[in-house]
Amino acid sequence: MSYVKKIYEQNFIEYASYVIKDRAIPDIRDGFKPVQRRILHSLFEMDDGKFHKVANVVGSCMKYHPHGDASIYSALVVLANKDVFIEKQGNFGNIFTGDVASAARYIECRLLPFAKKILYSPAITEYEESYDGRNREPVAFPSKIPVLLIQGAEGIAVGMATKILPHNFNEVLEGVIASLHGESFQLFPDFIGGGFIDISDYQDGLGKVLVRAKFDTSDSKKIIIREIPFGTTTESIITSIENAARKGKIKIGSINDFTTDTIEIEIKLPRNIHTNDVVDALYAFTDCENSISINLLVIKDNIPTIMTVTEVINYHAKQLLKILKAELKVTEGELKDKIHARTLERIFIEERIYKDIEDKSTSSGVKKAVVNGFIPFENEIKREITEEDVERLLKIPIRRISLYDINRARKEIEELKARLKEIRFKLKNLTEYAVSFLNEVLAENRNRFKRKTKITSFRKIDAREAAKRDIDIYYDEETGYLGTDVKTGKSMFKVSDYDRILIIRKNGIYSVTAVPHRLFVDKGMLFCGNADRESLGNIVFSVLYQNKKTKYMFLKRFRIEKFIMDKSYQIVPDENKLLKLTIKEDMEVVISYIPKPRIKILEETLPLNSFLVKNVKAGGNRLSTKEIKSIKFKKSRS
Repeated sequence: MSYVKKIYEQNFIEYASYVIKDRAIPDIRDGFKPVQRRILHSLFEMDDGKFHKVANVVGSCMKYHPHGDASIYSALVVLANKDVFIEKQGNFGNIFTGDVASAARYIECRLLPFAKKILYSPAITEYEESYDGRNREPVAFPSKIPVLLIQGAEGIAVGMATKILPHNFNEVLEGVIASLHGESFQLFPDFIGGGFIDISDYQDGLGKVLVRAKFDTSDSKKIIIREIPFGTTTESIITSIENAARKGKIKIGSINDFTTDTIEIEIKLPRNIHTNDVVDALYAFTDCENSISINLLVIKDNIPTIMTVTEVINYHAKQLLKILKAELKVTEGELKDKIHARTLERIFIEERIYKDIEDKSTSSGVKKAVVNGFIPFENEIKREITEEDVERLLKIPIRRISLYDINRARKEIEELKARLKEIRFKLKNLTEYAVSFLNEVLAENRNRFKRKTKITSFRKIDAREAAKRDIDIYYDEETGYLGTDVKTGKSMFKVSDYDRILIIRKNGIYSVTAVPHRLFVDKGMLFCGNADRESLGNIVFSVLYQNKKTKYMFLKRFRIEKFIMDKSYQIVPDENKLLKLTIKEDMEVVISYIPKPRIKILEETLPLNSFLVKNVKAGGNRLSTKEIKSIKFKKSRS
């Protein structure tokens, strides 16, 4: 049994680690999940400037991806619809309406040049073997911008999940520039569907945001939805509106979807209903307003890590410097090699060193003659001459020697040296070079990524506040029933489906419940009212009660400020009987005493407001030591 348990535990850990690292959670270095990275890697390999059938891209990607073609196809469609790295041709679905893409054999795609500029650098990319060991795939692209924040991400792994909202491209790059300069910055989400966003609780990417649709209410009899909240489609919006209308929460005449490449949902209102009567209800009861919780979880240094937006930007600012430095070092090495090769070639031809090999009969003699021929020019050669250098020189054809232009060769070497000097200048001023690179990217792409979501501040519409109170609640004192389905007796007040009702029974027990359809509350109910916490907290209850044993009379004033739904509470202490209750403030307590010798005053009036308002659990004030004949509340004369 312990052996089986050990196997299960080990297998579960391996499975959980695989799902977290290799499927669901993006890597902070390039912002991609593994399947997205493999798709882009396949496109880099296939790139020839022409469009490729998506089916071919999927087939090529299967060399690297250990799962089926369906997951690759759906991931490619999602990645392409972000319109950052991939250019589309054909029907890739509609992210506004929720329409699905055409089959992979009908649609085409290709990489944008922007993708190579940002992600492609094979010389400094770390590669690993694919799942079957036949190919190599990148561990992570050396991304020069925070793709993670620009595209956003969402994924569910074992025991954890990530929810990263997309941000505006221009603002993200400006944030990286600010980080490179050591300046402060703030970033907030931006969605392709537009709409409004309240970022008051964003908490640098670890809180939540409120998102809303944008309404056109210029016509008082018609509402047109022009922009929708993140995470919704026109189909889901329309479905939520129809459901709300069916339940009577909002009133609409008709709804039509005219969305194409722009969003347009038309809601026509019925007679005597105007836009002002419907807007709040649309936010409260439909998907036109949503709250989105964020969890910025990424793979960093092979460990799932929760980060803030600021930390991600600062990480990528440092990463950009490392990537640019590595690329410059590679370019510097290539330029040194070219200068060395061109210098050797120039001396070899200009000084006719090739003539020294004419009388040599062996290969070693030929090579030695070439090397010895360069001895007088050691001050012009910056490094040791290798066998590869000699082989390359010996392969120069006679035709090239005869056409060799010494001036052109010297000019080419000077150009290479100037380029090398420029590279070394950039290496010494790496931060400035990084900023200029980002400014160049911004200048090229600023118009592609204009902000679409408007940042504003608004309070979430409470469904209880937006709901119309148009349902009558009745109380039949003869039967003791209360509710919306009770049609006899007295109409108490109007309620909505979202209201809560405070009920005080004649035995002094009170409770708060949802609006009942038909509830037995007994005859002689003392109070029934709306239990909204704000209005309820303003009501002062005054009760008169009597101790059953001592017959003493007490007055208690209190507020009901806290309660648990459907839980019963006692207003008066045990062994006491509740006599009267009022919520009026302009009242007096009239006490009549039993006539006895030496008692001169047989009736006494006490103002109600002379008694302190206490907690509902507190005891009352004893009214008198005399025997009381009767007691009642009476309206104050003043």
